[in-house]
Amino acid sequence: MSLIERFSFKNLTPDEMVLRVSGLSLLTAFVLICLKTVAVMASGSMALLASLTDSGLDLVASLITFLAIRFARRPPDTNHPFGHGKAEAFSALFQAGLVFFSAALILREGVVRLSDPPPLTAGSLAIGVMIISILLTGALVTVQGMAAKASGSVAIKADRAHYMVDLLSNGVALLGIAAAVSGYPVVDALAGIVIGLWLVWGAIGVLREASDHLMDHAMEEADVDRIRMLVLADPDIFDVHRLRTRISGPYILIQMHIVLGADHSLVSAHQIILSAENRLLAAYPNADILIHPDPEGASEPHGGVFRHNPN
Repeated sequence: MSLIERFSFKNLTPDEMVLRVSGLSLLTAFVLICLKTVAVMASGSMALLASLTDSGLDLVASLITFLAIRFARRPPDTNHPFGHGKAEAFSALFQAGLVFFSAALILREGVVRLSDPPPLTAGSLAIGVMIISILLTGALVTVQGMAAKASGSVAIKADRAHYMVDLLSNGVALLGIAAAVSGYPVVDALAGIVIGLWLVWGAIGVLREASDHLMDHAMEEADVDRIRMLVLADPDIFDVHRLRTRISGPYILIQMHIVLGADHSLVSAHQIILSAENRLLAAYPNADILIHPDPEGASEPHGGVFRHNPN
């Protein structure tokens, strides 16, 4: 299989896209680190150093993502009956911590260099490397967006957030380097500080989404309404209540009670539930579904500590 075929996204399932884009992310980070290291050693650019630091953390984060999305897709076992999906959220949480750390280092160095900015050398090389970095990162962000949209993977979203910041920071670094070459080295230090602040903002977004997954955040309200509509498409189902959803990495978990006519047999109720599950799986193929039937007129709260859930 050629390199082009290996990283092609044609005719892939969402899971296959996620697995493939994680490998592409690793490759991109490695190439960018090599290019930027050479340019930093030749130029001494603060903005480029900040961008190199970001790329170094991107490589670590991409490696964590690469491993986490594979672990998250392991089948349920005795100790993890709900699967391993939250491994993606843990990887995103770790990535956010790495970004905060790198931002602190970059901001500190930027402030120090503001008072005494060193001259920039090999400016043409630095500019060329940043242009290549922007093109490579832009291509990666595009395919990551495709994979994230198709799969909903929080790990890919977190990795994409890194590279979105990297894309912006590359642009800022390019402006800083160009200004330094033109005789304004202080702009290079300012560009490094701006990149550091961008890193903080991106890390906050990643941290928020990872926390939502770890705290069993429900699906979006529009999705919950759609689930209810799909279930109630069967006229034999009179009502849906105690509808609960949560996100676990690449999977979603759906639980609910439905109200059926009291005269249904167990076999009939089973067939109605099975049909409802199939309608949901057609819309959400990555879902795990649990539906409990209540006979009409006897759907009082029951089932444990969360039995008074208003939904």
